[in-house]
Amino acid sequence: MGRAYATAIIEAPVEAVWATIRDFSSLAAWHPAVSHSEIEGGGDPDVVGCIRVLTLDGGASARERLLMLDDSRYTFSYNFETPAFPIENYIATVELIPVTNGDHTLAIWTGTFDERPEDKGVYEALISNAVFATGWAALAERLKGALAPADADPRWQGLRPAKVFCSSVIAASADRVWAVMRDFAGMSDWHPDISDMAMIGGVRSDKVSGVRGFRFGEGVLEEQLTQLSDPDRSFRYKINRSGLSWLNYHSGVRLYEVTGQDWCCGVWTADWVAAPQDDLRLIPFVHNEVFQRAFDTLAAKLSDNALV
Repeated sequence: MGRAYATAIIEAPVEAVWATIRDFSSLAAWHPAVSHSEIEGGGDPDVVGCIRVLTLDGGASARERLLMLDDSRYTFSYNFETPAFPIENYIATVELIPVTNGDHTLAIWTGTFDERPEDKGVYEALISNAVFATGWAALAERLKGALAPADADPRWQGLRPAKVFCSSVIAASADRVWAVMRDFAGMSDWHPDISDMAMIGGVRSDKVSGVRGFRFGEGVLEEQLTQLSDPDRSFRYKINRSGLSWLNYHSGVRLYEVTGQDWCCGVWTADWVAAPQDDLRLIPFVHNEVFQRAFDTLAAKLSDNALV
């Protein structure tokens, strides 16, 4: 199976980017390879199942069906009804992720498909570069510095993915950052408030179920690794011991490659149960002093070639 993929950082809030790309018939307005785009039969472009008819530069055409549209998560999926290339079973997804540090947007475009054995790799490269990456580059230029529409709905449509959602661009490759973050016992090397971190019982730091103990300031904590994925560059963990007024704390981080640049974007989330008055203090503390400070310190260390 072939896979096409391209990402970009767009210097505009997610609401501005989503307002531009949500319209399934709008591709010709921002993609330089598309000269005309319209919904077949003149229907609404946000009806799941509608088909857009594309005319490409050079005269070729394609028909694509909207399979999924999600305003609360800034994502949609579609397939080829009439392919522009000799491939089969094509399904593509566009997803936008807010970058909270700077209020920019991580734009992700992925596609999977089957290609003929003699074409292996040809359409992965073509779609990744000429379709996805070219589109993101044009959109990033068009929307640079744009503001969110005045009538934009509240972010996440009331379905915030976690109590804390912290995301930040790091000027180092995803592989390079992951090589550092993957060490579950290594955070004391790149967070200034964490010290004495070690895996309890001397187990490996990539052992799912392993527990790390450490000091955060004057407090002592223990956290257990609950998930680790090298393909996704992600891990999750829970707090087993802390002196803070919360229960059932679960957190996770994932790194996304920014294609075409030696950058990545990290997304760190956390959920827990606590009294509302305690959350007024805990939510900004975790976002700013734990997650964002970790991203900032890690980025500074890597840019100085201090860690790897």
